[in-house]
Amino acid sequence: MYIPPYRTLFESGELARRAEQLVAMLTSCNICPLDCQVNRLAGEISRCYSARLPIVSSYCPHFGEEPALVGTHGVGNIFFGNCNLKCSYCQNFEISQRWKEERKNEVTIQRLAEMMIELQEVHHCHAIGFVSPTHFVPQMVEGILEACRMGLRLPIIYNTNCYDSVEALHLLDGIVDIYLPDLKYSEDEMGYRYSGVKEYAQHSRAALQEMYRQMGRELVMGEDGLVKRGLIIRHLILPNDLAGTRETFKFIASELSPIVTLSVMSQYYPTNKVSDDNAEKFESLLLLNRRIREREYDKVLDMLDEFGIENGWAQDFESQDYYRPDLADRVAPFKR
Repeated sequence: MYIPPYRTLFESGELARRAEQLVAMLTSCNICPLDCQVNRLAGEISRCYSARLPIVSSYCPHFGEEPALVGTHGVGNIFFGNCNLKCSYCQNFEISQRWKEERKNEVTIQRLAEMMIELQEVHHCHAIGFVSPTHFVPQMVEGILEACRMGLRLPIIYNTNCYDSVEALHLLDGIVDIYLPDLKYSEDEMGYRYSGVKEYAQHSRAALQEMYRQMGRELVMGEDGLVKRGLIIRHLILPNDLAGTRETFKFIASELSPIVTLSVMSQYYPTNKVSDDNAEKFESLLLLNRRIREREYDKVLDMLDEFGIENGWAQDFESQDYYRPDLADRVAPFKR
């Protein structure tokens, strides 16, 4: 039976020490690469519009993740509100970019812990998945600490946009069981143009290297056939190759390992700021104002062979037709 390493950290007192270190970072917030330096403990807010308390938009058993995570009872996902990125095409913009509405969803650390226990004991989920956790890492760890006192024993999934601080990730070593980063761009220009952040490629690659250092290249599977520990890198195909997929795959294969597990997503569709009305106002958004074409999809799959990437899944091309907004459940392994 898999026992998450955070249980050992909890019993030794190290988990509490890590929580204290992370919370201290909120006094002059540098919890992500934006490095806003506001005192969130005093209620100050900046780019992520989030102060001391975590914002939870929803929590539920979720069946739209990768097959080796979902199993029969799903992942117990906890969706944090707001985000440190402002992606113009965000498919969850209702909770990631409407901060005034989301402030009403603040919860206490105790309540966050209760959500984890409910997902474990009532819904029998296979893991706890934190979605968009980057700006709430300290609160997440505080919640895990409290939930440990209540008997939490499920693997922790860190589902992130990959614009993470290496310092914060280092403190998550042994706390997170499964990293699930979405590697968005290979060029800083695209990160600034479409997600509003500087040096996305630099920071995301540094974050990935830290995740890889912690997890290694191969997944740890449980007796139930589900992933218990490891790194799964997601990559969303964008129209006109704005994601820079070739360079992304090259980085993964050469700087990490071609054996790393990759999840290729074809679910992109125009929404949020790249909907028709907005895209007409801004020329740069017009490049995103369509779904991906089948030849773009096929080209990405060919690149998997080119770089020797063998492990993972690829969504069907048709995923873009029915994705609203769960990760499509029709995914096929591309392991060869």
